[in-house]
Amino acid sequence: MSEERGASLPRSLPRYATEVPAPRLARTITGVALGCYASVTILNVLRAGGSSTTRLTICIGLVLLVFGVQFVVSAPRARSWSMARKLSTLGLQVVLTYLPLFWFGISWGSMEGPLAATVLLSLPGRIAWPLYGAVVTSIPGYAYAIGVPGVEVGYFFIAGMLSGLVIYGLSRLTDLVHEVHDTREELARMAVGQERLRFARDLHDLLGYSLSAVTLKGELVHRLIPVRPEQAQRETRELLQVARQALADVRLVSSGYREMSLRDEAASAASILAAADIHAEVDIDCGRLHPVTETVLATALREGVTNILRHSKVQTCTIKATSNAEAVLLVLVNDGAQQNDRGPGVPAGSGLSNLRERISAIGGQLTAGLREDGLFHLEACTPAQPPNAHDTTDRTSCAPQPEPCRLM
Repeated sequence: MSEERGASLPRSLPRYATEVPAPRLARTITGVALGCYASVTILNVLRAGGSSTTRLTICIGLVLLVFGVQFVVSAPRARSWSMARKLSTLGLQVVLTYLPLFWFGISWGSMEGPLAATVLLSLPGRIAWPLYGAVVTSIPGYAYAIGVPGVEVGYFFIAGMLSGLVIYGLSRLTDLVHEVHDTREELARMAVGQERLRFARDLHDLLGYSLSAVTLKGELVHRLIPVRPEQAQRETRELLQVARQALADVRLVSSGYREMSLRDEAASAASILAAADIHAEVDIDCGRLHPVTETVLATALREGVTNILRHSKVQTCTIKATSNAEAVLLVLVNDGAQQNDRGPGVPAGSGLSNLRERISAIGGQLTAGLREDGLFHLEACTPAQPPNAHDTTDRTSCAPQPEPCRLM
């Protein structure tokens, strides 16, 4: 069975997975183009006639040297060279372009293309383009001066200009291919990082609440067994239900985005708070909410209740949710908060920080802190319809619409 799976795996791979990597393919195309231009120069020298074996050998060696240097200059890493190194390479190409004219004559004239491309690749644009024009007209000007027919002068001009632009274009295209390839890898790393952050955040939100609930229920059952066995049995059933739900939630975290019900979370919170001897008043008057909004508010409620359970002095808690056509407001108010709790900003701690990121991602706001009435308030205001719910990078704020939500 494993061999069959292995044999069928390549058929399920995307097409691009079996193709040559784009950066390598781009460099190969550039190398082939340079090889073709090198062959044209050698053929021009042969066509001129009278080429001895020594003359041909020197020609081939110089052509290979010129286009070998050009292949190095066309590589993306050459763009990071120092200006001194670029000018040294440019000077070497100047010598290799013009000095062989004294040996091979005007048949060497098509070699101005690589030099023109290097000028465009190595120098700033305000200098490169005028100098490029000077390079592509230099050999045609020399040909005209020694009496070469006008047709051939035009050929050398067009050939030099075209080869320079082609080599420059292929080199820049290779640079872009490398940049796109590197950007894709960076985006993949960012996606992995975001997924790890989501997983850690969801585990914190789920297990912090569920383990606190299991602990409280377990302690209550332990106290009730000797005196109220029937109530202990009921609490045990609720404890098992919380544990099963926690297990199901953890499995959903590993599979991706999960939807949560604000009403279900409120009912569960009331039960957990009652087990902790905390009087809870719950009023959820929101109607049907958008799944993204409801999940974010349910997560906020879960985190708020988790924080309440950490304060042993809490005696009363109020959970209220209201909505209108524009926004939804969730408010948790409890006593027993410590005096060193922070004011109107979000207090320190990864749980509320995670909530602030979640709510901001859908255009909402989160405030939490100890108010003048001595009670701790946690308020989450979100749009009734999140802007572009599938793209959490949208930051449309619901700040202009908070007042209609404040119906308490």
